[in-house]
Amino acid sequence: MLLKDKIAVITGGGQGIGREIALEFARQGADVVLAARTQEKLEAVAKEVEALGRKALAIPTDLRNVAEVDNLRDKALEAFGRCDILVNNSGIAGPVLPHWEIDPADWQNTFDINVNGVFLCNRAFIPGMLAQGSGSVIIIGSITGKRPMLHRTPYTAAKMALVGLVRTLAWDLADSGVRANLISPGIVAGPRMERSFMAQGIAQGITTDQAREQFTDASPQKMLTDPKDVAHTAVFLASDRSGSITGEDINVSAGVVMY
Repeated sequence: MLLKDKIAVITGGGQGIGREIALEFARQGADVVLAARTQEKLEAVAKEVEALGRKALAIPTDLRNVAEVDNLRDKALEAFGRCDILVNNSGIAGPVLPHWEIDPADWQNTFDINVNGVFLCNRAFIPGMLAQGSGSVIIIGSITGKRPMLHRTPYTAAKMALVGLVRTLAWDLADSGVRANLISPGIVAGPRMERSFMAQGIAQGITTDQAREQFTDASPQKMLTDPKDVAHTAVFLASDRSGSITGEDINVSAGVVMY
């Protein structure tokens, strides 16, 4: 097992990519702390992790709130004593509108969760990693930061910001033994993307199926990204097998983006 007895904190752990990462980490031997705003979803994933023979702790957390993020850290350390892996996965789609029609509050909320939430979690957990001289910080970005979508300026700008964040963070961590990397998933199959296809269809005046085909046609493999492939990449970046990898932005996109 690549993550035997490691302790991982995963934000957005109640569904989608976060759930897949939590389950794959558990299969690889890690205990997990799950954070998100919806307690019921967190507890459901925690039970799945425990069914795999690992420990799980569900902590409802609003990443926009400094005190709640600090509470997440305190409860995680109280339960497990340390954090070896931090997966910053939480994110929202934000508004789907022309740039100049976006409500400032919606713009700010997209950045508060997708960027500031990453900062607050890093601020909370990295000092402990530095003290122990080891750790892996993984940020889940998006190819949307590099291949923009119509009417998605808040989301696109936020995800591109994470690329600069992780590259600079890797230098800040230097030779501390702590690494930081980013995964840019492609068009990940699942309910969230189906909602996005519908919104894109409305924005362009086309059907949902036509909007979906725009993205599958952009893939050399003619497919959406399997969330399990994102989880497998996260396992690699969390493990000792990626010891020489830091500051990287790894696309998992079925070839939709290759840079």
